[in-house]
Amino acid sequence: MTHSPILLVGGSGVVGSWAARFLHDAHPEVPLLLGGRDLAKAQAVAAQIPSAEGVALDLAADDLGLGQRPVSAVVVLFTDPRLATLRFAQARGIPHLSISAGIFEMGPEVATYMHQPQAAPVVLGTEWLVGATTIPTLEFAQAFGRVHDITIGALLDEQDVTGPAGFVDFERQTKTMPAALVRRDGAFVWQVVDEAKTTFRAVDDTEQQADIFSVYDVLGLAAATGAPNVQFKLAFGISSTRRQGQPMSTEILIELAGKDHAGQPLRTRHAVVHPQGQMPLTALGVVLLLERLLGLDGQPAVPAGLYFPYQLLEPRTYLARFQQIGGQLLTLAVAPE
Repeated sequence: MTHSPILLVGGSGVVGSWAARFLHDAHPEVPLLLGGRDLAKAQAVAAQIPSAEGVALDLAADDLGLGQRPVSAVVVLFTDPRLATLRFAQARGIPHLSISAGIFEMGPEVATYMHQPQAAPVVLGTEWLVGATTIPTLEFAQAFGRVHDITIGALLDEQDVTGPAGFVDFERQTKTMPAALVRRDGAFVWQVVDEAKTTFRAVDDTEQQADIFSVYDVLGLAAATGAPNVQFKLAFGISSTRRQGQPMSTEILIELAGKDHAGQPLRTRHAVVHPQGQMPLTALGVVLLLERLLGLDGQPAVPAGLYFPYQLLEPRTYLARFQQIGGQLLTLAVAPE
């Protein structure tokens, strides 16, 4: 089968290079375009991946500078404030996945989708590490008859590498956003300044200073589970593995409380860990979404619609691939109340 190339906008960055390698390993027959403003950088990264080609993009042009070159899907790995990539995808009727827009920036993307809802599938991909939080959380929630509280704590190690575009995204979302969204007693509320300061316990039980952070996980998990209390906490510091003298890792703490299927109180605490940091998990989510959107997994391609990642990714498939790339799911002790 002949495939048109997948366009990775920002493909020469850290996440893009991980995603391109994963895509090539899984589907070497699918060509990749690694697009960016710096052609030399894009070509240098593409030279390391047999199925990839570096291209220069112009996000001010309707055709992104690609002319009539065919493309099968568009992945945006940094924030595109002009939504040029989304309009390009809609005009060609191809899937669009973006992973950087903050929860407070979703309005323009949703409005653009609403005006052409039948054009193409559009994925609002800014779940934390593109499914690494939501999918395990929803799996752990299966043990509950009713989930009352969902508390997520994400710890990024200070040594965890991100590219310039990723750093800009974090700066924008953590410093320029005036408040953080949580669900409390069934209502969505914004927490500001000192209200957003919090803590959580890392995998090794060290208390981490953190801030309430707004990601699509809050909206998605609240809608999917009906939990009246949902919050996401983000901390930067030293990961549990590095405190133990090992290399850094990324870790996500997932705490659930509610009642089991027999109506008895239940609390659980788990962790998602990857020894190479955040980038492999982010890239994995991107790759699995592309497989699903384009039908590369052998199933029918996804129809036009607006989606969160967890709505498209099958848990067993995700968790199997997660373990294949070195991810770990840990069951942790629950502290007494």
